[in-house]
Amino acid sequence: METIRTESPYIAYPDLSFLPSAPKVGDSEAHPWPHANVVLSCTQSISGDRLYKCSRCGENFIHSGHLKIHQQSLREKRPYKCVECGKSFTGSGSLQIHHRSHTGERPYKCAECGKSFATLAYLQIHYRYHTGERPYECVQCGKSFTTSGELQRHQQSHTGEKPYKCAECGKRFTTTFYLQVHHRSHTGEKPYKCAECGKSFTTSCYLQVHHRSHTGERPYKCAECGKSFLTSSNLQVHHRSHTGEKPYKCAECGKSFRASGSLKIHHRSHTGERPYKCAECGKSFIASGSLKIHHRSHTGERPYKCAECGKSFLSSSKLQGHHRSHTGEKPYKCAECGKSFRATGSLKIHHRSHTGERPYKCAECGKSFLTSSNLQGHHRSHTGERPHKCVQCGKCFTTLHYLQIHRQSHTGEKPYKCAECGKHFTTSAYLQRHRQSHTGEKPYKCVQCGKRFTTSANLQTHQGSHTGEKPYKCAECGKCFTRADRLQRHQRSHSGKRPHKCVEC
Repeated sequence: METIRTESPYIAYPDLSFLPSAPKVGDSEAHPWPHANVVLSCTQSISGDRLYKCSRCGENFIHSGHLKIHQQSLREKRPYKCVECGKSFTGSGSLQIHHRSHTGERPYKCAECGKSFATLAYLQIHYRYHTGERPYECVQCGKSFTTSGELQRHQQSHTGEKPYKCAECGKRFTTTFYLQVHHRSHTGEKPYKCAECGKSFTTSCYLQVHHRSHTGERPYKCAECGKSFLTSSNLQVHHRSHTGEKPYKCAECGKSFRASGSLKIHHRSHTGERPYKCAECGKSFIASGSLKIHHRSHTGERPYKCAECGKSFLSSSKLQGHHRSHTGEKPYKCAECGKSFRATGSLKIHHRSHTGERPYKCAECGKSFLTSSNLQGHHRSHTGERPHKCVQCGKCFTTLHYLQIHRQSHTGEKPYKCAECGKHFTTSAYLQRHRQSHTGEKPYKCVQCGKRFTTSANLQTHQGSHTGEKPYKCAECGKCFTRADRLQRHQRSHSGKRPHKCVEC
């Protein structure tokens, strides 16, 4: 029996002797195939031009049933073997396509974005991302997908089916591919290496996306605003910022998210799970990205540099927020008071000043705070810990922010300038507070008496006059105060410390 031959030295030609001898045109002897003589008598009237040919090996058959049996035997046996990695295939065409994963050959190129693919089928699927075509619809929820594989995986979200289980940790997955990738988290295997920087990845897709960080390529463009993205999934999530769609809902609190990954991270705020631990200081995080950014605080790495002033940042989001201090852009506006912010996080924290929400509570004294970083800084007032030290004078601080402000006392730097009077300030917060002296704005209102204040701290202090609360207690004599600065002033009466010196006498 003849087999298809190719010129490639990487294809091991098969031995098909295991296949049963098939009945061919003109045979009149008995055959080992079931009911072969019956089939022959039934097909004698069929002309020779209506043969059934195997697309894999070229063999001809006089009946479609014989062809099906032959093809099944080919599926059960995989006679075409790759000499590079040993993987076997049912047809030479499949082997040829697979061989491109070794050579890197991608002969099918997209006319829209220039991206290349190993097969015509992959190019056709990719093209749907440009046209927006999603021909595969879920009958359960009506959601559409670009490929049948994506639909199949999505349908498992309705059934909850995860048939593939990890033998190491018991975690289950919807596909063998996801299980295979997950297994590398146990073995540490990262077989895909970047030729530019040497960084390794668990999948070829991750490597492909990473490579764009070197080339600057962002092939997926939003038709609404023109913003470009590294991956189609990032574009898909971004598009929901235009439509307002948030399909992923938390079963605990009802909060909705644009991406499944965001929901997964949010869910850890309910469970308290922090799976990503810093090897340096033991601090844990709910997301790997947060750990990565935190690790830079140990190494001193600040890879994101401002082109305007040269200031460097730990993350791209911090740089993005900082850049708005140059442009003056504040795209996030408070619906309550109209105040605008450079970052969504700042707006979220500000909103708590209207609602009175202070979700972070000190276990020592019961005091509550707007942010976790404020609580962390406060907690050090109990422990006495001051981990941030000035290399100039040796003075220590409870937070990095206070150290950064202090450093400016050595350099004399006051980078924040008032547009009204030209006065300079060490922090944006001081500038913001100063601006209110020009506008007369007092955005913080007491719900008890209606009195207004320029800062949330002043409002908080005032609220103590209604409740009688004096949360700042002197460890020496037990006297309590409404404000931390008043406690500090009082403590000097015990220590005898007089830090303010007259330059005249």
